[in-house]
Amino acid sequence: MSLFASTADFYGRYRSGITAEVAELLSASAPAGAPRRLLDVGTGTGLVIRALLPHFDEAIGVDPDPDLLAVGRDQLRGARQVRLLPGRAEDFALDPGWRAQLVTVCRAFHWFDRPAFLSHVRGAMAPRATLAILGDRSIWDGGDEWKDRARRVVQDMLGQERRAGEGTYRPSARSFVDDLTDAGYTGASSHFLPVERNRTVEEVIGLLHSMSFASPAVLGDAIGEFDRRIRDELTPLASDGALTDHNEYYVYTATRPR
Repeated sequence: MSLFASTADFYGRYRSGITAEVAELLSASAPAGAPRRLLDVGTGTGLVIRALLPHFDEAIGVDPDPDLLAVGRDQLRGARQVRLLPGRAEDFALDPGWRAQLVTVCRAFHWFDRPAFLSHVRGAMAPRATLAILGDRSIWDGGDEWKDRARRVVQDMLGQERRAGEGTYRPSARSFVDDLTDAGYTGASSHFLPVERNRTVEEVIGLLHSMSFASPAVLGDAIGEFDRRIRDELTPLASDGALTDHNEYYVYTATRPR
């Protein structure tokens, strides 16, 4: 079972894209090019590509999950000069000579074999190209009472360790910036951009089912009980039917090694 087995429909409907502010930051961090090209690795359903299309002439998204790519192709139907390709971060293959001015990895870098990816992706980057590692905070980071309550339901039903498909996820002690620097990338910088979103309880349930730790495949026959418990815990916290997610995007950028 892949990490995101059974999540594609929920992923396409409930995952949030990046904000216009984050898209502007990413575009400004990358050099010019003709054509200007974007490579999004671990693209999922192509959320980053959709946000950055106004800034680039061509875009390729790479992901190992065929179901996520299928949803992405449907949502990007009609977008010119966009391709979504199957492939792993550590050994994907592109057309000979195709090089990107910007490579993005959103909500996925923690799943990669980081040294292998950082070495492999150099070959897909134009001179002085930018690599951007970005994401936002999940319920495991807390920050709002509804996130804490949702996390307690997850842990009560699935165990204290964070699930990741059939296995568990344990964060690395190393920072993303350390990984970039050790791999020879230069000029590493960090940016943190606040974002506030409102979601209904049902939207939160859908979002949770898009995650590797609470997917329908992980929950199995317990999915109905899980949804009921989330509703019971979160509904009293909703104001005018909505829960507010006080969040932030982290964006780490660095330049391709010479």
